[in-house]
Amino acid sequence: MNNRLYKYYPEDFGELTVDVLHMDLVFDVYDDRTNVKSVLRVRTKDEPIEKLELNCRDLEVRAVSCFQSEVSYRYRKDDAILEIDFMDTIPPQTEIAVITDTVCRPTKNILEGLYYDETPAGAPPQQITQCQQWGFQRIVPCIDDMCAKCTYRTTIIADSRYTNLITNGDVAVERQTVKPGRDKIVYDNSITPMATYLFFLGVGTYATFKREFEYPDGDTFMLELLVPPGSSEEAAEEALDILHDAVMWVYLFTGPEQFDETKLPVRKELWELVRKREDMKLEGKEVRLEELQELREKLAGLAAGITSGYKYTGTVYREIGMQNSDFGGMENVGNTTITTNRIMPFPQITDPAFEYMIRVKVHEYHHNQNGSEVTGKSPFEIWLNEAVTVHVEEQYHAFLFGEDYQRLGRVLDLLAPASGTFALDSGAASMPIIPDGFNDPNDLITAVTYVKAPEYVRMVETLIGRDTFVRGLDRYFKKFSHSNATTEDWIEAVEEESGQPLKEMSGTWLKQIRFPVVEVSAEYDRAEKKFTFLIKQKVPEGGKPWEFPLKAALVDENGNDLAEVMERISEETSTITIENVDLPAFLSLNRGYSFYGKLVYKASQEELLLQVRKDSDIIGRFTAFYTLVDREKFRLLKNPDAKPSEDFVDLYYRLLNDRQLLERAGGQFLTIFESVEDEEFAHSYQALYDVKQKLLKAVAWKYRSSIISAYRFFENSSVSRDSTLEEAARVIKVRQAKNFCLNILATLDTPDIHALIKQQFETATCATDRLSAFAAYLNSSAPDKIEVLRAFEAESKKNLVAWEAFLGVIGNNSSIDAVELVREMERSPAFRIEQTNDQRALYGSFARNRKKSLQTEEGRALFEEILRKLTPVNEYSTVNMLNAFANIDLMESKYHIPLVKILADLLGELDPQNFPSVYNRIRKLLLGAPKAVKAYGIEHGEIPALQS
Repeated sequence: MNNRLYKYYPEDFGELTVDVLHMDLVFDVYDDRTNVKSVLRVRTKDEPIEKLELNCRDLEVRAVSCFQSEVSYRYRKDDAILEIDFMDTIPPQTEIAVITDTVCRPTKNILEGLYYDETPAGAPPQQITQCQQWGFQRIVPCIDDMCAKCTYRTTIIADSRYTNLITNGDVAVERQTVKPGRDKIVYDNSITPMATYLFFLGVGTYATFKREFEYPDGDTFMLELLVPPGSSEEAAEEALDILHDAVMWVYLFTGPEQFDETKLPVRKELWELVRKREDMKLEGKEVRLEELQELREKLAGLAAGITSGYKYTGTVYREIGMQNSDFGGMENVGNTTITTNRIMPFPQITDPAFEYMIRVKVHEYHHNQNGSEVTGKSPFEIWLNEAVTVHVEEQYHAFLFGEDYQRLGRVLDLLAPASGTFALDSGAASMPIIPDGFNDPNDLITAVTYVKAPEYVRMVETLIGRDTFVRGLDRYFKKFSHSNATTEDWIEAVEEESGQPLKEMSGTWLKQIRFPVVEVSAEYDRAEKKFTFLIKQKVPEGGKPWEFPLKAALVDENGNDLAEVMERISEETSTITIENVDLPAFLSLNRGYSFYGKLVYKASQEELLLQVRKDSDIIGRFTAFYTLVDREKFRLLKNPDAKPSEDFVDLYYRLLNDRQLLERAGGQFLTIFESVEDEEFAHSYQALYDVKQKLLKAVAWKYRSSIISAYRFFENSSVSRDSTLEEAARVIKVRQAKNFCLNILATLDTPDIHALIKQQFETATCATDRLSAFAAYLNSSAPDKIEVLRAFEAESKKNLVAWEAFLGVIGNNSSIDAVELVREMERSPAFRIEQTNDQRALYGSFARNRKKSLQTEEGRALFEEILRKLTPVNEYSTVNMLNAFANIDLMESKYHIPLVKILADLLGELDPQNFPSVYNRIRKLLLGAPKAVKAYGIEHGEIPALQS
């Protein structure tokens, strides 16, 4: 029995035997196949070679040759290797050209290589590629390695009916008809040598929208947006505006001097003047040409006085809508693909989706620098490509929405019980930032990569200072431009700039699973006026203490800081002493969530209540609130007959009416999770849902009229005053507060509240309000809710954006009909299991709805069916859903055997070679649940796949 948990380990990625220089590619695209001719130019290194192995997966090989030598070849299909033997030994430092003639065939559900995307009515089949990480070998024999960076010249020949024939680079030969019904175009990608995973090819039918991007110094390139035919011109233009702002922000507000306070006013002036220039360009009045020229000269003069961030090097930067993809977005050197439902502000887009759209645009664009120009050395560096880019993305989100809102949103991502990073990072599916191995590169696209890893980067920034950090980044980008870099290279660049040691800290964070749990106690010496923090962190068994920054403050009864400290914690126990300070009214600990982990401090109720009202740090306020709510939930769980305390009810009401707080943090501050920290009840999912509803209902009963008044206030305030992104951010925050009011009132479940909810559903002018009302109505006892559901279902089916959002509500609903409703939707002709948006929306939300999917018999039966059906369709989606089983051992014993049985039965059916990610994730989950597996073994016998 092979006990390897992973298919690939670091030792599988050695040095290449040749340097890859260039590829000349010709793609002759047809509806059911693509003929590919490739000339691959490589140069041998310091050793001669007698053979060359190319990655070649699921291709038909028609011919192989070499200009410099006769060859023979063998296609090892099971290994996905095309082995080429040279008749003549190729000497060191010799350039050769290998020619291959192959055929690739697109698929509908393998979303890698060349595959079919959503085809517009009457058009030839829409075909696009996805090459991260090993999709390129599915379209052409190659050295499919992140270090195989080279230049490309690509010819596409395809059906003349396609509106767009696209690949990387600039157009070298314009599109022309070569024979009836067939067109040809040639692209040259020679400025930025790129790794194979960044290659893109697309032939499709799109509506194309364009906008010129002009830098302050006058340099220009073209922004393009490719979306489904018939798309709203207004929405497309707004999407281009949003992209324009993201690109300009990267130029103006990133780079080695982005935090230079003396230059910040210049950057802000440039930002406003650019907007003014763009408005003038759109107006296009000839009488203003002289004024426009004066403005351009002023912009150029101001720009010369700053050190800018990344500047794009191509002639076109294109965003392409992809309806079916495992990823929300993918950078492809000049051709970013973004899930169509998030590429522009459709009328049906929700507020969270709108925020995602803003973030994904700046994220994928920044990958032009971090990922494309500087590329990780192997898949084990994917974290580095992503974490630094997410760090920049979060800065942009904070620029628009405010630092408080952005940071609190990230903390909520960490704490969320079903899908949060702490939940993922503490269960049996936990993996380090740099894992020991992986089964498929998609395994590395997780919250650990996109949340925990950026939090590690943020901790590094906190320790060395943000000015030093961005200079370190700049050093790294310049040193490794157009090449590959390792994790060690990045750490060394930041160390060199800061002069601070980071290797030991980084080694722990990058290779150790889970996170620090830090217990803090405090002492105050009145005579000496000395305050001491006593810090103890729980060290993982066999592991090392974590090293992290801890920000803390002593605060008086008015919310004024008496003292604030930032200390580097590196030992199992530490002390922090503050001299000559008055006795504080409360402590503000882990300010700004300075470290990724959980902090335990036994503050009194009075201290916490004061902190929630007075702490100047928004995260301090929220964590105090979180602790108070956690204690309240635990008390009610221990005694189901108990009532919510008046202190809690009054506090929640005061927070709901704290307009200044909600303006800064949004309605998200009012979040109450279906969770508790105490393990006794942490996985009693239905009970946790019931307790949350009990708390909100108590608030609603006591303050019903006032909450309705607050609802009306937020409703009036959520009307947009202008079209800027800053105003959109304000409205989103207000709308959150309004819908929290609605959800509180919904717990009353009375006819008049049903009427209020239905009124919002029927009169809503935005998707978020409509879906919020629909979700509340679906969970109510309203007699006509099924009628409303049917009408909304019929309407949603007509639009893919609306359908995805509708399915998400169904999968997450808490009604007694929840499981049957999911079954109904998957039986609908509109539900397509091969479409990832449908999978994620319906199946993914149901998997996370653990009170239904894990803790009801009918839910478990459905979940097992879903996993069995989905595995052969999409391993990546299946693996993500399996994370719901990460805490089996911590659940009540009555669930152990039925949940293990689901996994054991699946394991017995799966071929580990065909489905390595699902197979090995199940093994990992079972190995992480020894108690439950033992109980299962007593009743059903040992699980063969777990035995040596």
